Amino acid sequence: MTEPWVSNSTTAAPRRKTAEVHSLLEALISKREQEITDIEQMVERYERRIRFEEQAYRSMSTLRRMLTGKKPDHHLAVEYIHYVKKPMEKVRSLRLEVSNYQAMLEGTVPAVIPEILS
Repeated sequence: MTEPWVSNSTTAAPRRKTAEVHSLLEALISKREQEITDIEQMVERYERRIRFEEQAYRSMSTLRRMLTGKKPDHHLAVEYIHYVKKPMEKVRSLRLEVSNYQAMLEGTVPAVIPEILS
């Protein structure tokens, strides 16, 4: 009659460990999704600012436009790489990471916890 008590304790440990891994994966997914949202908002703010600057430049008088000048194209290209291209590459890698974590949650991929978290 005491056997069920022993078998319950041996099966409870793997369930608890699975629940811990499950909650850890859910926390990682939510953290990565928040990072993605933050990066996308930063890119959107940059693009909005650039549109505003371009609109303000076009609305200037010809004389004022000649005196003010415009950023050289290569400066704009470097800004684009820094504020849009690199962050969007980071977003793509984060989305791949999230999809991998979701596959782990579903059980289609074995759950391997990153070495950083171990």
